[in-house]
Amino acid sequence: MTIDAPRAARGRPGDSAALAAAIGARFERLPLCRWQVMVRLIVGTATFFEAFDQLLIAYALPQLRTEWHLGTGHATALMTVGSIGLLVGALVSGRLADRVGRVKVIAGCIALASLCNLALTLCTSPEPFMAIRFVQGTAIGGEVPIAATFIAEITRAHQRGRFVLLFELVFPAGLTAGALVAYWLVPLLGWRWMFGLAALPALLCIAVVRCVPESPRWLADHGKHEKALATMASIEEKVERATGAPLPDLRPAPPAPPHGTGGLRELLSGRYGKRMLVIGLLWFTGYFANYGITSWLPTIYGARFHLDLSTALLYSTVTSCAGLLGCLIVALTVDRVGRRNTLIWCMAAAALCLLPLGLSAGSSAVGVLIWTSLAAVFLFGTNICLYLYTPELFPTRIRALGASVGGAMNRLGVILGPIVVGTIYADGALGTVFVTLAAVALVGSLTALAGAEETSGRTLEDVAP
Repeated sequence: MTIDAPRAARGRPGDSAALAAAIGARFERLPLCRWQVMVRLIVGTATFFEAFDQLLIAYALPQLRTEWHLGTGHATALMTVGSIGLLVGALVSGRLADRVGRVKVIAGCIALASLCNLALTLCTSPEPFMAIRFVQGTAIGGEVPIAATFIAEITRAHQRGRFVLLFELVFPAGLTAGALVAYWLVPLLGWRWMFGLAALPALLCIAVVRCVPESPRWLADHGKHEKALATMASIEEKVERATGAPLPDLRPAPPAPPHGTGGLRELLSGRYGKRMLVIGLLWFTGYFANYGITSWLPTIYGARFHLDLSTALLYSTVTSCAGLLGCLIVALTVDRVGRRNTLIWCMAAAALCLLPLGLSAGSSAVGVLIWTSLAAVFLFGTNICLYLYTPELFPTRIRALGASVGGAMNRLGVILGPIVVGTIYADGALGTVFVTLAAVALVGSLTALAGAEETSGRTLEDVAP
């Protein structure tokens, strides 16, 4: 069994960059087995429930508007305050995860989000509800990009896209599950039971802390050399035990590049500054269009087309299920098609699906259902690809920070999309809503065409030294 430290790292114990490169080489020889699947399952279950939490407000809102006598302005505030929390959490979590570790941040965010769900069930007015949703948003916004970063760091380059995106499928699956549960539970028992159910994942904190190791790449990059080597050796031993065969021979580690300065200065300058600009625009446009549609669909079906609550929720659930299908298609094809082409063509196709709705001014509920569901296939596919693509673009020292800043742009889109749609829709201009969303999706496609780099099949250290 080959679990000793590579010579390059053993001969230069004070060189974090050399050790990080050596650990990257050791990950490249690990075959896929049940150990990686187990870690993906634990972290993925946590991400599933974070997604479940995120969109529950859209399905609770019709009842909350009636119970608390909310106008359009108050309803928009109730919907978007959690998204503001998502933005804050995304910004803070990256810096924190690059300093204290990926696993600690993931576990802390899970616990906080679950406690907030319990507190939401006790609310009797909009003000405390909004305050708690803001805090919960910081936890959800913090967990999701760091989980994606962690999974990328324990995965080899070969078929990394499929492995990571099959993990990331849990997020749209959580959105879909939230829609399905809300469709059944809200009319039957009310919105409080929905949030109470979402508090159960607090128990996952124990599994994350006990079963998920810290990223050896992060440990090496932060000078924790002995812990990095011990953790990597433990992972190799578990993989050998799971496969029942010796690991392949270790290839020489690539030369260690000069260690960068880290922090926002490095992230926003040079090659990484350009990448951050492109990925930020992609995150913003993808989620602006996505949440501009999904957050208002139940309300549009009810107020514009006079559908009853159950039917409005059912139609919205169909759109979420279509989005999940798009995510699965991208997960299975992204290594072959490439990240860049996936982003270009998915965003362009979403724009083409939304344009007919704009031109017909959303003339029927069935027409809205068909075209928004088709658009969701491509928008969900775009957004899940970004969770894979973003961590690949930055080195370990700023990977979580880059993912969290990208996530912050995602959250900015989540905030502004519903606000813009709500403002336009308040004037009754439903056609203009869909034309606007189509234009935003087209901007995303052109951004990917102009500036996205291909990362398929390349190691993390090769893409971002």
